[in-house]
Amino acid sequence: MNPPSALQQAIAQRIATSPERRITFAEYMDMVLYHPEDGYYSSNAVKIGFKGGDFFTSVNLGADFGDLLAEQFLQMWEILGQPVPFYLVEMGAGQGLLALYILKYIQVQYPKLFAALQYLIVEKSPALKQEQQQRLQEFPVQWCNLEDIASNSIIGCFFSNELVDALPVHQFILEAGELREIYVTLQEVGSRGDEKVGGNTNFLSFPNYELTETTASPSTPKLAEYFELVGINLTQGGYEDGYRSEINLAALDWLSIVADRLQRGYVITIDYGYPASRYYNPRRSQGTLQCYYQHRHHDNPYINIGQQDITAHVDFTALEKWGDRCGLAKLGFTQQALFLMALGLGNRIAALSHQQISVSELLNRRQALHQLIDPTGLGGFGVLIQSKGLTKQEVSQPLKGLTVPGLGR
Repeated sequence: MNPPSALQQAIAQRIATSPERRITFAEYMDMVLYHPEDGYYSSNAVKIGFKGGDFFTSVNLGADFGDLLAEQFLQMWEILGQPVPFYLVEMGAGQGLLALYILKYIQVQYPKLFAALQYLIVEKSPALKQEQQQRLQEFPVQWCNLEDIASNSIIGCFFSNELVDALPVHQFILEAGELREIYVTLQEVGSRGDEKVGGNTNFLSFPNYELTETTASPSTPKLAEYFELVGINLTQGGYEDGYRSEINLAALDWLSIVADRLQRGYVITIDYGYPASRYYNPRRSQGTLQCYYQHRHHDNPYINIGQQDITAHVDFTALEKWGDRCGLAKLGFTQQALFLMALGLGNRIAALSHQQISVSELLNRRQALHQLIDPTGLGGFGVLIQSKGLTKQEVSQPLKGLTVPGLGR
């Protein structure tokens, strides 16, 4: 048996020294994804892309996604009166490909905007940050922590693509009609569920202990308050005992900081998820938590520790409602397919037949573009756009990405 990693030892230590010798699932998820040494996103474990990756994103299909986002950024800059500087703050930049495509496109197509641009990247993963810096060294990009940005200082746009789904979530379950939180603990293999480990902080090095779940009262009243925010009543509407799902309090904290840092401009959140009424549908009785490992997904977060991605769908209603409390006005919510078509993806698909390229390249390009709008995949992602500090005249100008494709503005 391999010796325990620093991450496994840290989990064991955290559990052993916590009250009742248990931690919330959110604490566990945060550690396995972001532990400074062995967390999935902190080490070289994270693999994005088609070859040998755990998952792929819209950016891995080519430059089109970034090009079309750049078209939306151009309009935002114009609506705001072409401010200098105009900030683009990308939160969770992955391999840096999206930034590369956006910057290259703006540099060539809109040099005036490029001259006004200040591109910031907020990245928690040291490994990904290093990859981004290598890829973007020809551009004047700056890296920072979200907390380091001064309050009320940004005029421009904060944006993210598949960030919020990777924020740590609390898990809950209904027991006897009551909201109970799911905690992570350790117990001896073969022991009864109510037998917890003692004070041994090195038990993960022994094969006879395993991570397991236990339930107890919520760790914070914010869990119950969350359902008041999104308008869901778990005591009515056919929710049965054993119903379990997730609550993303970290997303609300994140949005609060973003709203505080934004003086004038926009927030674009692109991710997979649902409105609260669909997210917490009684028939979705086991939540949305998924693990990704080598392009396969499963629902066991207690294996491949530090080597697999763990995600949960985004509750867009929570982002809308909480954003409203933080001074962010909802401008629109749409699907990625409609968003990209409104920004010109349909024209790109139509233009393929007129390009002087080989048949195989034509088919590959067409497949990639269609994947971006596939309603059962990337095309079904949600796109939420919020604003702050805009005048009535600025708000009255419809964003191109929120218009109905083919009907103009």
